[in-house]
Amino acid sequence: MKIFDVITFIISIVGITIIIWGSLIALIDFLRLECKRFKGIDIYGKSEILRYHLGTYLLLGLEFLIAADIIQTILKPDLQGLAILASIVAIRTVISYFLTKELRDSAIYNENSHNNKGMSS
Repeated sequence: MKIFDVITFIISIVGITIIIWGSLIALIDFLRLECKRFKGIDIYGKSEILRYHLGTYLLLGLEFLIAADIIQTILKPDLQGLAILASIVAIRTVISYFLTKELRDSAIYNENSHNNKGMSS
């Protein structure tokens, strides 16, 4: 069982690392965009791409964290653990659902916006 605890821990660390990495990239890109905005450069649409990229990292990190929680609960099943896992999975599922929906809507919006620019030229 010790090996599975280590594997679960590693999976959790991977999920956390993905979220931190994505957040750092998004922060750097955000600061670059703000510098451009302060210089008077139009950044319209680029912030949506930034949100899309950050959301992608968040979703991937959350999926790893959910996987680790599921493995941990399977290894040590008890009523309290199952209740906590159910709560965590429910919360993360809701977050994942809305992030995915927002990303999909944003992708559709960006695609339509790109297609409309091509038509008006």
